Amino acid sequence: MILPIYIYGHPVLRKISEDIDAGFPNLKELISNMFETLTASDGVGLAAPQIGLNVRLVVIDLDVLSEDLPEYKDFRKAYINPHIIEYDDTNIDSSEEGCLSIPGVHENVKRPTRIHVKYVDEDFNEHDEWVEGYLARVMQHEFDHLDAKMFVDRVTPLRRQLIKSKLKAILQGRFKCNYRVKTAKK
Repeated sequence: MILPIYIYGHPVLRKISEDIDAGFPNLKELISNMFETLTASDGVGLAAPQIGLNVRLVVIDLDVLSEDLPEYKDFRKAYINPHIIEYDDTNIDSSEEGCLSIPGVHENVKRPTRIHVKYVDEDFNEHDEWVEGYLARVMQHEFDHLDAKMFVDRVTPLRRQLIKSKLKAILQGRFKCNYRVKTAKK
């Protein structure tokens, strides 16, 4: 089932998410719905707060990039209870990011190119690994949602000032996108 994506200004996006356990109700169905929602909205990552749930769950599908980045062929994973343990600040990269919850806004964000993460997969097997490159960027972006942060919080003060009117328009419901959304109640 395709779920609505919660848009910038909705309070759910500014709440810290909680870890879940294997007994979380309908977890496999939720993950499936999140992947379906992600595909329908042409995104590469989706965090549970973006569909209104403050739980530590993220889905990432990088297969759509496999023509340019063949290492991501068939890459489609769910991350349960993910946490970034360490940032390797040796190499910082600035790259453009966008967000399904902030339609029409794209800005350069500086992030480390390598991170140490811990998470469990759909079968609750534990993983502890270093991740680098584009996947590390997507993970940082999505995992930020779990900690009540959004990519616009990470742009320079000058850029934040320059996009202020775009963000205000989104808060007022003046934006276009090709997927179902849920805005903050007026």
